[in-house]
Amino acid sequence: MAEQVTSARATAKTVRIAARKVRLVVDLIRGKSVAEALAILKFTPRGASPVVEKVLLSAVANAENNFDLDREDLVVSEAFVNEGPTLKRFRPRAKGSASPINKRTSHITITVTEK
Repeated sequence: MAEQVTSARATAKTVRIAARKVRLVVDLIRGKSVAEALAILKFTPRGASPVVEKVLLSAVANAENNFDLDREDLVVSEAFVNEGPTLKRFRPRAKGSASPINKRTSHITITVTEK
């Protein structure tokens, strides 16, 4: 009989950072152990890293509380960012015209599993 792999997941929805900016941070931690991923996020000078760190800590807490998994054995198995809804705004321009501004949002999902 195959051993069942338990995984815990956490999602942050409608985060006010463009998905392409968050992906740069998420790509750094995919496949790493939780301790290593947290260290990387702490020293990454990007606006998205505190948000990603918060989601990762939430996924770890879910693993510990819901599945009784040990924090030291956890690995970031899945981490992805999807585009959320876009807030559409307009900026006034010369001669009474206007140009559109897209304020993009993103959904961040992180899954942790045991080694």
